Amino acid sequence: MPNRFADRLLRFVALLMLAWWVMTLSHEVGHLIGGWLGGAKLVRVELRPWHLPYSLFQPDPHPLLTLWAGPLFGVAFPVTMALIVKARWLWFVASFCSVANGSYLATAWISGDAHLDTSRLLQAGAWPAGIAVYCCLTIGWGYLRFRRACIELLRGDEHHACHNDI
Repeated sequence: MPNRFADRLLRFVALLMLAWWVMTLSHEVGHLIGGWLGGAKLVRVELRPWHLPYSLFQPDPHPLLTLWAGPLFGVAFPVTMALIVKARWLWFVASFCSVANGSYLATAWISGDAHLDTSRLLQAGAWPAGIAVYCCLTIGWGYLRFRRACIELLRGDEHHACHNDI
């Protein structure tokens, strides 16, 4: 008899790896879209999944657009895909992306690292309360969904699909 928990655990780890890749890629693609829409000149981009993605624009006439597009698209794209496809595993990925994008902005704010998005958003004139609201909404909503998705996947609960209630 196969070890069902080991199978679920392997699937869980694989989905975490996929979720990390989707989160980093969709976040960075958001920056690319924002830069393109704002007329920024792309100087360098790194999108390989085994590296931490980044993009550099010079000049960037609308840095707030470029910077906000990353975390906004990084949540909107996976959630939209989950809404369309309605697959439980995709809700796992989408909720992970929500928690991760909000947590990234929050921890980057705490760290104060000048190269991370939050410091750059604040330097470009972003409203601090807007960043705080984004972090609270994405972390709060994403955590509730992600926690439920983790429990369902690890339990193997096929009867309660987390895509039925947003």
